[in-house]
Amino acid sequence: MDNIEIIGLVAAVLTTSAFLPQVYKTWKTKDVSALSMPMLLLFFSGIILWFIYGIYISSLSLIIANGITIMSYALLIYFKTKHGK
Repeated sequence: MDNIEIIGLVAAVLTTSAFLPQVYKTWKTKDVSALSMPMLLLFFSGIILWFIYGIYISSLSLIIANGITIMSYALLIYFKTKHGK
């Protein structure tokens, strides 16, 4: 593993972990009023494309970060559809 991929893995941990508190808070409070469905869907689509790109270029950092973020955003979309008005 080269230094650039290590930088990518550190960035992946930092950016991916930034979403986890929002997922946890939404799960606990069931408050989805501040979440915009268009934003969630646009971001989710972009993350799926980054994940595919990561697979295509064989980048472990892109695959891991975007795989976890896909799951996090899928949960937020689920919460929004289940608890939204």
